[in-house]
Amino acid sequence: MWSIMMRDGQFDCANFNCGPSMPSSPGETVCAAVSASAWVEPHGKCTVAFALAWSSPKIKFLKGSIYNRRYAKFYGTSERAALHLVHDALTNYKRWEEEIEKWQSPILKDERLPEWYKFTLFNELYFLVAGGTVWIDSSLPEENLKNNHQLTTVENNAKVTEAEVNCRCSSVSEHTIACGFNCSASTGNRRNTNNPIQPLKLLDVQNDSDDVGRFLYLEGVEYIMWCTYDVHFYASFALLMLFPKIELNIQRDFAKAVLSEDGRKVKFLAEGKWGIRKVRGAVPHDLGTHDPWNEMNAYNIHDSSKWKDLNPKFVLQVYRDFAATGDMSFGVDVWPAVRTAMEYMEQFDRDNDDLIENDRFPDQTYDTWTVQGVSAYCGCLWLAALQAAAAMALQVGDKFFAEQCKMKFLSVKTAFEAKLWNGSYFNYDSGSSSNSKSIQADQLAGQWYTASSGLPPLFDDFKIRSALQKIYDYNVMKVKGGRMGAVNGMHPNGKVDETCMQSREIWTGVTYAVAANMILAGKEEQGFTTAEGIFIAGWSEESHGYWFQTPEAWTIDEHFRSLMYMRPLAIWGMQWALSIPKKILDAPKINMMDRLRISPVSSRFSLSLSDTGIGKIAKKAKCLGNSVLNCAS
Repeated sequence: MWSIMMRDGQFDCANFNCGPSMPSSPGETVCAAVSASAWVEPHGKCTVAFALAWSSPKIKFLKGSIYNRRYAKFYGTSERAALHLVHDALTNYKRWEEEIEKWQSPILKDERLPEWYKFTLFNELYFLVAGGTVWIDSSLPEENLKNNHQLTTVENNAKVTEAEVNCRCSSVSEHTIACGFNCSASTGNRRNTNNPIQPLKLLDVQNDSDDVGRFLYLEGVEYIMWCTYDVHFYASFALLMLFPKIELNIQRDFAKAVLSEDGRKVKFLAEGKWGIRKVRGAVPHDLGTHDPWNEMNAYNIHDSSKWKDLNPKFVLQVYRDFAATGDMSFGVDVWPAVRTAMEYMEQFDRDNDDLIENDRFPDQTYDTWTVQGVSAYCGCLWLAALQAAAAMALQVGDKFFAEQCKMKFLSVKTAFEAKLWNGSYFNYDSGSSSNSKSIQADQLAGQWYTASSGLPPLFDDFKIRSALQKIYDYNVMKVKGGRMGAVNGMHPNGKVDETCMQSREIWTGVTYAVAANMILAGKEEQGFTTAEGIFIAGWSEESHGYWFQTPEAWTIDEHFRSLMYMRPLAIWGMQWALSIPKKILDAPKINMMDRLRISPVSSRFSLSLSDTGIGKIAKKAKCLGNSVLNCAS
């Protein structure tokens, strides 16, 4: 081909009419080329646009589940789909570029923002495409319904009605699925539920306008688990700001998962003990690897059903998304899962002060960093979740549960501050280990989400600003003068906490989250300085060359771990802090100090959902969500 081009300056067009090409044989070298010619006047210019497209419309996971990719909904699955794709690219690319510029321009022209921040903000979005992304059509192909591999719910002398509501014709069909708490279906045609194993289908959206398919992305290219939830907690700001309906669908998938159980046995590597794959009430660590949605919790180092951060993170994300979108149907859909997730956490309160305790193993996203007793990270998340659950309960009409959460919040706040506040920051944990008084960069993660969701601060302003200043002075500025980000753990004597691999690491995504927290607390200059360390070490010309493969972590001695990781999308949490949506600002406010209206005898959550008032809640939405679990005691 090149000899022809060199000789004639163009390709022979004869092969254009030779009919369909023959498939190549294995190992055979195939060559193809496209050329175009144009007349250009002296000192003139001409643009020739080329487009390349390919279509691989089906995705098959290792255990056999096959789905159509999202674009197949519009282009089909035939071999000619690529032709239509490339045609649309050539006819629309100019408009696409204009729309991209229109989207980016307000940020790029904002003189308040540092230049490094502007392009790092957009460039970190590479992970939404390059992070092993799978975007499928919503429908579940019939061939995927496998009795022996489908995720199941487990009956416990109870039935829950799952209502399927057709908004257009107001018809309702109902069926029962199993439920782990003691309630019964209040309405609907009941099927025989003597068999405790029934298929669990995906939580469907209620109408076509909300149908944006199903979305998966990896924790990282080295940690191959879909939608790892403790990490999505940091990354989800990007999806919420740019693709909010995709973000809501991810939360719907996890809400469905909370109410399910998978009794298959799994061996957990760190402890060498056996347990079940998915415990009802526990938020899964991830949506799986080889059969996502149907076989969750691919993570098997620790038993994540005993982790203390996953359930609070679910409640916090759901409330933030609910407040930001104002989508009452979404709120109604996921509310039973929110209540269940909160109730599940009570087992971790060992001394009846309503404050959860960690269990002397790395039972949270820092899964090599052991925690003893009350921890700043998980305790703050739990405190924040109580307030978020109370606020959401009031808005969906579950006033009794809101009062319970408010009562717990007050006792938890008192206990948390008494056990961890040392006058300038919150200790790492309440134990007696050598690192119990370490300064954890992420100690105010719960406050980050609280402020991002428009809720009242968890602590007085002095404590928040003091803790953030301590983190800035020690975790940030004592590490290469602030040119690497925030180290996870720092002793109060100014030495890096070397307790474990993760305590001495700088986590890129956590640094962005800490920076966002600083911005929300009025420490904008410190916030940008903190985040700039990630830019200097990862994106600048003097960096280590991590462009478009930002790792989860690096150390002071310049080792890195886990390239192309999800968590650095947390930089969009900074943008959220700089431009909090109007719906968040206008959301109904909650006063956690209001007079309590329930009996003070016990603050234990009631396991009955009879007071949720689902029927009343439904009236607030344009249409009742099609997966509301209606329970009556």
